Amino acid sequence: MILYINSCVRSESRTDKIARAVLEKLGGEYTELYLPDENLQPLSKERLEKRTALIEKGDYSDDMFRLAKQFASAEKIVVSAPFWDLSFPSILKLYIENIYVTGIVSEYNSDGTPHGLCRADEIIYVTTAGGPYVPDYSFGYIKDLAENYLGIEKATLIKAEMLDVEGFDAEKIIKKVISEL
Repeated sequence: MILYINSCVRSESRTDKIARAVLEKLGGEYTELYLPDENLQPLSKERLEKRTALIEKGDYSDDMFRLAKQFASAEKIVVSAPFWDLSFPSILKLYIENIYVTGIVSEYNSDGTPHGLCRADEIIYVTTAGGPYVPDYSFGYIKDLAENYLGIEKATLIKAEMLDVEGFDAEKIIKKVISEL
């Protein structure tokens, strides 16, 4: 199963447009998770205590683990995340906070090093930027998580940048990125 994690809030999102072209290129069916519709909550003291207690019991039946199970079982993952304020939308960070569950997406070896449990062989990160794109606090973060904590061996970046800079043709840039997929 291909999982499409969509964190684009604009109805005419350029990032989503490119991501859907990626999904078309991959072929087959996919499951879309539109993050703005998920009512994601930060881990409050109460939610964290509940989650910790359930993990310690090895009980992953609660609905709070639904998204982590979905993520871990995906064979390929496509993430659409526009580049906002030198990172990605905060809703994507909330999603990561909610899916990073020991025993579902990762576990720790006896020496304390993380070992990923996810099935996906690749995470494809799609982004657009109005100006120059700096991957350090967006794709760089996702790539590090995927490869070092989640067990996803390949992280791919697909980007379109300079879309709002005078003298650059945004539509032409987007079409070029899509044609090069």
